Amino acid sequence: MEKVNVVVDAMGGDYAPYETVKGAVEAVCEKDNLIVTLVGQETAIREELAKYEYAKDNIVVVDAPDVITNDEAPVLAIRRKKESSIVVGLNLLKAQKADAFVSAGSTGAVLVGAQLIAGRIKGVERPPLAPLIPTAKGVSLLVDCGANVDARSSHLVQFAKMGSLYMEKVVGIPNPKVAIVNIGAEEEKGNMLVKETYPLLKNCNDINFVGSIEARDIPAGDADVIVCEAFVGNVILKLYEGLGSTLIGMIKEGLMSTTVSKVGAALAKPALKKTLKKFDVTEYGGAPMLGLNALVVKAHGNSKSIEIKNSILQCITFQEMNINNVIKENLFKN
Repeated sequence: MEKVNVVVDAMGGDYAPYETVKGAVEAVCEKDNLIVTLVGQETAIREELAKYEYAKDNIVVVDAPDVITNDEAPVLAIRRKKESSIVVGLNLLKAQKADAFVSAGSTGAVLVGAQLIAGRIKGVERPPLAPLIPTAKGVSLLVDCGANVDARSSHLVQFAKMGSLYMEKVVGIPNPKVAIVNIGAEEEKGNMLVKETYPLLKNCNDINFVGSIEARDIPAGDADVIVCEAFVGNVILKLYEGLGSTLIGMIKEGLMSTTVSKVGAALAKPALKKTLKKFDVTEYGGAPMLGLNALVVKAHGNSKSIEIKNSILQCITFQEMNINNVIKENLFKN
């Protein structure tokens, strides 16, 4: 079995390198067909690795002494810090010494670096970040959630097409339903961007456009691909995460409040745990950047080891499905 090599920015994220290294170890312990290349300050990484038992051949360490922080200007940081974990990791990807790159570091630096170093697929105007979000019917793809705040209508059309290909080829949903986020279901509603984009999506023969979707209908799973610019997408994602974790916490607190509720909780625990897990965003890994020449996945800045692990593991699926080539071959067919 051919192994998938995933480069991980070991210094990226609020809890690096502890959580990033832990997540990498958990990933290689779960999958035999995986090699993780940890890029970052070698001494710090090896100190963390020494805490764990794992197959030594399945984790490689590449030294990168510099770290790009969240308060640095992304373009300047990518150009000046050639020895940073993000730049070194992306260069390994560009040189085809790895199959994917995962980072929980500076979103701006990852976005800029991915486009400058890995490069866009010819014809793709703006690569979006596209995370899977849990719904009552399974999952939906939110595109864009953080890459393009000032998007144009042509960008949103490409987001819809790439998102549709992703859901069909990777998730396995035939003829996925595509909707644009709006403040009402009527076609004439929305801001200027939505009004410009709606008829363009309506006239796309290669996607199953079902019209507008209001935010309240997203958790119900009324559409498989949720299209919006990054400002709206990021608000949806952050509200989703915050509300989900708050509700889970409140449910757990309520179940432990009385003796009777504790007995009920014990009886309902298996089913409840299974249901709550479906709405735990940490189970879904990071957000891939669609439309690049190589596979780049952005994890949350506050990711713990489970999110890092799942972000790494989802790269195996992406590689097996060859999502970049699928987009390259199908995006401009019509």
